[in-house]
Amino acid sequence: MPLLDTRTWQPQTLTGPGYTVTEPATGQALGTLALAGPEDVGAAAESAAAAQREWARAPHFARAAVLRRAGDLFTAHAAELREWLVRESGSVPGKADFELHVAAQECYEAAALASRPAGQVLPSEAPRLSYTRRVPAGVVGVISPFNAPLILSIRSVAPALALGNAVVLKPDPRTAVCGGLSLAAVFAAAGLPQDLLHVLPGGPDAGQALVADPRVPVISFTGSTPAGRAVGEAAGRHLKRAHLELGGNSAMIVLADADLDAVISTAAWGSFFHQGQICMTTGRHLVHASLYDEYVERLAAKADSLAVGDPYREQVHLGPIIDSGQLAKISGLVESSKAAGAKLAAGGTHDRLFYRPTVLAHVGDHTPAYTEEVFGPVAPVRSFTTPDEAAALAAQSPYGLSLGIVTRDTARGLDLAERIPTGIVHINDQTVNDEAVAPFGGVAASGTGARFGGEANLEAFTELRWTTVRGDVAPYPY
Repeated sequence: MPLLDTRTWQPQTLTGPGYTVTEPATGQALGTLALAGPEDVGAAAESAAAAQREWARAPHFARAAVLRRAGDLFTAHAAELREWLVRESGSVPGKADFELHVAAQECYEAAALASRPAGQVLPSEAPRLSYTRRVPAGVVGVISPFNAPLILSIRSVAPALALGNAVVLKPDPRTAVCGGLSLAAVFAAAGLPQDLLHVLPGGPDAGQALVADPRVPVISFTGSTPAGRAVGEAAGRHLKRAHLELGGNSAMIVLADADLDAVISTAAWGSFFHQGQICMTTGRHLVHASLYDEYVERLAAKADSLAVGDPYREQVHLGPIIDSGQLAKISGLVESSKAAGAKLAAGGTHDRLFYRPTVLAHVGDHTPAYTEEVFGPVAPVRSFTTPDEAAALAAQSPYGLSLGIVTRDTARGLDLAERIPTGIVHINDQTVNDEAVAPFGGVAASGTGARFGGEANLEAFTELRWTTVRGDVAPYPY
């Protein structure tokens, strides 16, 4: 029996307009659903807050059991959910399988959070027991994007639930099924009590209502930097926490001793995986001058060899761009970069939403595709002559999400990384990596630091409460 039945896949009655779920590769309609309006957010927050109190009192092993079952269900229904990821988000099957693997692992890791020590005993100047205890934040609002819809929803939803919170999830409407309704179906089947997870696909008005609602003290937002700034400003006005994982323009530094036979496929993966629609995508290739010409030539050849097409019906390396608006942005940045003097070494063309993997050479400080986040399969390549210059170029970006450094001397790579502000560093790897056990987040324009994964989840989704206990009433000189 399928987990998602299109006839009954949206259990909540929402008041917003109807929305057609579309396959970007073909334009085919996959189903219809209703979007949420601001009033739906208020109703969801109210029922979530009421249900959360009982869930917070549930034994830790009961919460953990739900999370473990959810992880098992992502595996058991992988074929069905993979099809939705491929068709709705344009993922190639391998990328969809990676999302499903991470989703299961996020649930298993979250299950372990439920039984983590909740606090510590503190020394006190008074004759009393003094201790801290982590308590659930209450209702967590999650706003997730289209590009890795399952991962970028579950990495907040799973730990928030495990730690005793309720969740209101607003997925991007373009991936409302694989990034939202699929989670609702999995957790319902896993035995999560009613009203603890509300899935409300909607537009900016629904997101604004979620940030403003006083019953939602924590917002977990993943998306663009401009949108994240607006969320952070609104959250600040309402005196609530906002965990912001935003854009990037990550650099991969290729030092003079790098082995090009090994590095080219790694470099191509960093820029072209999922059509470059990943916040960690390698947006800047910084290559030592002694390797530069050969690197550009070989990366361009690799780009030309990659198949682009419908990932559901063909074996391809790259699928479609999510929609025409994103395609226009990518194409515009490439064309303006050519006009600014960049050389097109590969790609730069598209058929419908299928954009060819693109390599740009001779880029500089005024090349739009080098200085801005493209969010498409574009690899700008720039040369450097010294490690000092490489560090300066890598640090030049306002973003600070991920960094890759390729060298045979790993100590040298680590030393170079210390000079570049970034939330994530990979030596001898490209910039796109994710594991459920690792903290994830960026600095500067890439967000507010490591807010997801591992120990970071405890801080993200709980409040730290100080409690003291005395045997007798405390005396005071009044």
